[in-house]
Amino acid sequence: MQPLFRALTGALAAGLLATGVLAGGTSASGEETQGASTPVASATTHDRAPAASDAIDWKPCAQDAKAECGTLRLPVDWARPGGETFDLAVARRTAADPDRRVGVLLVNPGGPGDSGVDFAVRRAPSHFSADTLARFDIIGFDPRGVGGSRPVMCSSELLAERPSSYPRNQAEFDQLARYNGALREDCRRHTGPVFDHADTLSVVRDMDALRKALGERKVNYFGHSYGTLIGQQYAEEYGDRIRAMALTANVDHSLGTRQFLTSSASAAEDSFQQFVKWCESTSSCALYGRDVTAVWDAVLARADRGEIQDPENPDQPLTAHDITLSAFKAFYGPDREELAALIAQLDSQKPGEEKKSRQQTDRVQPQHTQAAPFHAVFCQDWSMRPKNYREYAALTQAELQAAPHMRGTPRVHEGVAGCIGWPSRVNNPEHRLRITEAPKILLLHSRHDPANHFSWAANVHRQTRETTVLLPYEGAGHSVYGRNDCTRDAVDDYLAELILPAPGSRCESS
Repeated sequence: MQPLFRALTGALAAGLLATGVLAGGTSASGEETQGASTPVASATTHDRAPAASDAIDWKPCAQDAKAECGTLRLPVDWARPGGETFDLAVARRTAADPDRRVGVLLVNPGGPGDSGVDFAVRRAPSHFSADTLARFDIIGFDPRGVGGSRPVMCSSELLAERPSSYPRNQAEFDQLARYNGALREDCRRHTGPVFDHADTLSVVRDMDALRKALGERKVNYFGHSYGTLIGQQYAEEYGDRIRAMALTANVDHSLGTRQFLTSSASAAEDSFQQFVKWCESTSSCALYGRDVTAVWDAVLARADRGEIQDPENPDQPLTAHDITLSAFKAFYGPDREELAALIAQLDSQKPGEEKKSRQQTDRVQPQHTQAAPFHAVFCQDWSMRPKNYREYAALTQAELQAAPHMRGTPRVHEGVAGCIGWPSRVNNPEHRLRITEAPKILLLHSRHDPANHFSWAANVHRQTRETTVLLPYEGAGHSVYGRNDCTRDAVDDYLAELILPAPGSRCESS
């Protein structure tokens, strides 16, 4: 049998409010796998920041000579523009039909932590329609702290020592807080001053500097998942410099900790229920004709007792957390047939059955440090700091009530857990969105998104009703643009011709 568990969990090593399937693959928290080599080398430090309008030295990208790569030197701290600098990694695919060129289309695929350079170089050609590729220069950039833009680096050994995100008492809560503090200092030491300025508001200022360097009076922008936060905040700060902006799988930056966790958990539980309905009505489902919910709950209960082994590494038991995490990732597609096959395979394991472990043939060389940008961004964008075990346990219980079968949202829970013990000051705290000068912005969101609850997009639209149009996709999955002709045409027509869907429009499920 195909190594299902590895296929469904391998891409979840990092990332949270991530991209889903943008162009044939998935990555952290469901997005395309991170860690793909970036065509631009890491930046170096210089004493003084040149003007942001300095030209980018474009050269053919290492991964694809049809794309161009370069760097733009920018201040680490925009409050001190004459201070230390870093190089922002940038990639460009020029419009395939220059005579029909509309302008530049800046893109960000989410994360936080996904590479915009990688997206522009490798994924954009299969992601966007031929018409969009013909009419726009696709511009990808690695947000500060990511990929080729002075990546956040942390000790691999310390990352491997992460304690459980589910402490059982105050002592274990304190242990988690101490670990987070030690990891934060370790990452700061390995990364340098960019670590303290990895928030999205700083990225927004970088993006406007990039606009100037490209020589553009106005830009177009396509952002997905966490990339929508970049777009939303750019529209707040520089709305008059936008021609068009399309945002899919929106993040609501006005949520408090409890609402953030419980709405995410509700989204995961809803995706589980959609999976159950699909299995009940689809004969190709490996669990067709069975009580899917009962099978699932029984598998998790056996995992709690240590009775389920990893099919690809039979000496290694799987926890219920491992299994729910694999399901969470599968819902991003949604990859329902693969998930059903995995559940059936785990359910068929006999308690106490002796298993012979496969010999491992691939050996990974140990790394001293590795890229780990997620919490450097997330914990500077959100003031989510449970103060003690009692408060944290109440939040965890609220998650479980919202998602009894999915047991909350694994990656979202870990995201909040990683901020425990961080300083209370936040560079870019939550707030209601206020957009006053931007043109109409197109919002798309799946009705059954597994991570970013549909209410997030509805709330963003409610806060910005005069400047946004919301187009629901009535199906499942995290990605939206390429679902069907309706979603793709809505974005393409808007970007190219500024034609927006009529109020109240929706795209039916594929």
